[in-house]
Amino acid sequence: MHAAVPFIESATPDDARPIAVIYAHHVAHGTATYDIEARSVLATAGLISEHRAKGWPFLVARGADGSLAGYAYASQFRPRAAYAWACEDSIYIDPTWQGRGIGRALLEALLVAAEAAGFRTMVAVIGGAEPASIALHARYGFAHAGRLDATGWKHGRWLDTVYMQRALGAGAASPPAE
Repeated sequence: MHAAVPFIESATPDDARPIAVIYAHHVAHGTATYDIEARSVLATAGLISEHRAKGWPFLVARGADGSLAGYAYASQFRPRAAYAWACEDSIYIDPTWQGRGIGRALLEALLVAAEAAGFRTMVAVIGGAEPASIALHARYGFAHAGRLDATGWKHGRWLDTVYMQRALGAGAASPPAE
């Protein structure tokens, strides 16, 4: 049994190995990601470094002993320039920490960090239409924005993708600072 997570902080490339382990578990056993091969430690370190270089949030939740309980990051929703103010969130929890509020803590911190990074809207792309992820996002003000039926094939079945969206800061009430 883990104690409560005492803090959330920015990830560093040194966190790549435990992050890659958490992600590999979700690739092998879950439907939240449609990846079928886990990301390497080197690729994970690159992802963290890319986020840091672009000023995008990449957060980790640590237990009192320093172990990684989970991680979350926000990336530009699509690569085209007009999407520069829209981000997509990703949240993954170590299976031994699931059900202990880590996802809530990470999403709360990610919302603040993504707004501080200049994003004006956050999109949740929920692979497998995971009920726990839908409930988490709804709890934090995300609204249903669409559903794509049978968009992924994993673990011998078709998976739906649910889109949810939430404004950050002023949202669409004013133009972004350029």
